[in-house]
Amino acid sequence: MNPRILIADDEDGLRWVLEKGLRQAGYEVTSVKDGPGALQAFEAEPFDLVFLDVRMPGVDGLSVLARLRELRPDATVVVMTAHGTMDTAIQAMQRGAYDYLAKPFDLDELMLLAERALAARRLTQEVRQLKSGLQEVWEFGAIIGRHPRMQEVYKTIGRIAGSDVTVLLRGESGTGKELVARAVHHYSRRAGRPFVAVSGAALTATLLESEMFGHERGAFTDAKERKLGKLELAHGGTLYLDEVGDMPIELQTKLLRALQERTIERVGGTDTIRVDVRVLAATNRDLEALMKEGRFREDLYYRLNVVTVHLPPLRERRRDVPLLIEHFLAKYAGELGERAVASEALDRLVGHDWPGNVRELENVMQRAMVMATSGVILPEHLPIGPVSAAASVAVDATLEEIVERKLVECVRGLRDQASANLYDLILGLVEKPLLRAVLRETGGNQVRAAQILGINRNTLRKKLIEHGIDPGGLEG
Repeated sequence: MNPRILIADDEDGLRWVLEKGLRQAGYEVTSVKDGPGALQAFEAEPFDLVFLDVRMPGVDGLSVLARLRELRPDATVVVMTAHGTMDTAIQAMQRGAYDYLAKPFDLDELMLLAERALAARRLTQEVRQLKSGLQEVWEFGAIIGRHPRMQEVYKTIGRIAGSDVTVLLRGESGTGKELVARAVHHYSRRAGRPFVAVSGAALTATLLESEMFGHERGAFTDAKERKLGKLELAHGGTLYLDEVGDMPIELQTKLLRALQERTIERVGGTDTIRVDVRVLAATNRDLEALMKEGRFREDLYYRLNVVTVHLPPLRERRRDVPLLIEHFLAKYAGELGERAVASEALDRLVGHDWPGNVRELENVMQRAMVMATSGVILPEHLPIGPVSAAASVAVDATLEEIVERKLVECVRGLRDQASANLYDLILGLVEKPLLRAVLRETGGNQVRAAQILGINRNTLRKKLIEHGIDPGGLEG
């Protein structure tokens, strides 16, 4: 999108010249002639740059500047005045102006300043985005999993992030729907724009309507000033609509209209406000059942359900539990200290059904890290009970993952050892049960066992002697 510039000045001729010049340079320009007009325009649309005259009817420029910075602290404002004094310049800069332009000035001078201000704004946004990305590393890190169903989630994020399609995220509470929504936004063309979240279940119908669409002063008893809604605040960016299945039916109608027409009206207002938002909706409810009951609009369902992403519950991808545990141990190590997990505690964690999913696992790990003052998390540090031996091993785990899990336990604590002869020791531990399993399968037939193993019969015989295995005792 081309940069959007607002010009506020009471001189008709100057506004005309600036508007024409900036539009020829490729900018989208809106011009107003007084302070109230500037505030109204700025509240209606998030401009990238504002040229603001100091002396205007209604509200003076410095007061407007202060209000603009309250509305959006990152607003880039250039102050213009024909009454250039040291006091005015100082006040303008103290109130957050990017620069100060004394009249009269050349159009070329203003164009150069506009280019410089917008470049500085882009750089600031890139730095902010980088910082945000670093902060989100831990959040995105919780979208962890080697399970095939999680791999499909990653692939879907990659496919849909670059487009503006509406996405419906489905899954139980705590499976990471908001994290996936943030990842979609992070990798989209809207990444530098706002990500705004609102829950359809957190507020009453009246408050939710005000929260989503905003309200005008006096719209209801407590509406003492104008408030911008989440849809308006998300202009140019992404609106994450959580628990959409719990939204009252009357608000569903208003949301559908906003999505179709890309416009909204604040509660108590008559102005039509253009909004450009991408909607990512989420629910843990059965929307199809709600539609049959008349509690969810069918047309809104199809509007939101362009692409569906299903997030599996943690109990259906138990192999990912150890990966998530390692992530949370690292995440909170700086705050709570480094911790290790005893094998008995790990078995209990893997075997738990996790009704609260990843969110519950994170809370349990935080508590366990606090309780494990010795540095090792034991079963007694966990607020979950014992599990069966069968449940402690992930039903979908591969042989490699099971072996790797045990090897992690074996090598833990050996970092400072000069030598542990671990390679030969581990190979011996794996080799012995392998030989016994194959001999059982062949009924003690060494010729057939050697063929299955792909080794010479004499080599097999030597290995049996080395490990003290009696082939005859393994028959049948």
